[in-house]
Amino acid sequence: MHIVIPLLILLIGLVIWFRKHTKGPGGVRTGDLPKAAAKLGFLPADRLDTDHVRAPDPRVTAVREAVRAGNWQAGADWLAEAGRDWQERDRRADVLASEAVQDDSWLLAWRTARPEDPGAALVHAESLIDLAWEIRGGGYAQYTTGEQFAGFHRVLEQAAEACAHAQSLAGDDPCPFIAELPLAMGQGYPHDRFEKLWAQIVERDPHHLAAHSAALQYWCAKWCGSHELAEAFARSAAEKGQPGRLLTMLPLRAYFEYEIAHDDLNRDEFYKRPEVVEAVDAALVDVAAAAAANPDDRQLPQVRHLLASLLFWQDRHEAAVEQFRLVDGYINAVPWSYRGSREGMIKAYTGERDYSAAQVLKSRGGI
Repeated sequence: MHIVIPLLILLIGLVIWFRKHTKGPGGVRTGDLPKAAAKLGFLPADRLDTDHVRAPDPRVTAVREAVRAGNWQAGADWLAEAGRDWQERDRRADVLASEAVQDDSWLLAWRTARPEDPGAALVHAESLIDLAWEIRGGGYAQYTTGEQFAGFHRVLEQAAEACAHAQSLAGDDPCPFIAELPLAMGQGYPHDRFEKLWAQIVERDPHHLAAHSAALQYWCAKWCGSHELAEAFARSAAEKGQPGRLLTMLPLRAYFEYEIAHDDLNRDEFYKRPEVVEAVDAALVDVAAAAAANPDDRQLPQVRHLLASLLFWQDRHEAAVEQFRLVDGYINAVPWSYRGSREGMIKAYTGERDYSAAQVLKSRGGI
């Protein structure tokens, strides 16, 4: 009897946790969920790509191969072609920086040939920051070793110097200042210092989505702020954003960050709060505007993934299916990317996608 009672209490606790963090079958047998997804044309789990958020860009593949072969000129030209499209310049610099983390011999040749090239300085700064975070690892602080932290901070010091050099050559380019945002998190900038950095960015590009997304991480409780500060920053940015610039994504991300930080939170209730529903509605309008202006906008998939998940939790399954349909196949995006492993990402994604598909078919009499 003494053993049965604790086991019963544990079982009840597990049932309560499960109900808080998952949806019930919704009148559909679990085995029918993948079948429902297939009926609506969704890909099976084994065909989902967990490495990309959208179909790989052949031009990126070609540039990666070129710099790996030592052709730094190809990388320099590709970066320069972005012109004053700061979002695209930031993306291309990030691609080149990730290559330099693996082998920077071509970047060294570029910097030697053109020591005052703003592009080379930008890629160098970003590559050092990327290297620092690779050394640290992606785990929480309690799972990071002292050796990892020491290497992390040592490389960040080098990155700080590289950022300062890139910024001295920047002119009205916001990218070297955006590159400093992860440095601000890693070194724990005080709020006033961060605000000065942020002012440099928004003066150059007030609606840069990647910059705002990085700044939101700084304001999160897990880094240098709080949930209240993160939500305030996100709401303010969304209100100032222009239609189609997708800054309405920020409140959604702030709500998501709050949710994942609270294990005991009931997602089925949290995401149905009026303010969250209102934020989702605003993002749907923003996404429609962005798609109308440019259906190939590279920022759209990451917003659609988060929207699809929140629509799922709000039981808005027709709308969720619409978003899932537009991103299906490439799932390296929030919220799935927070699941760590490939298997975890696929399970989370198909769980929400297939459930929504089944509910849509059920409403149409198809199940």
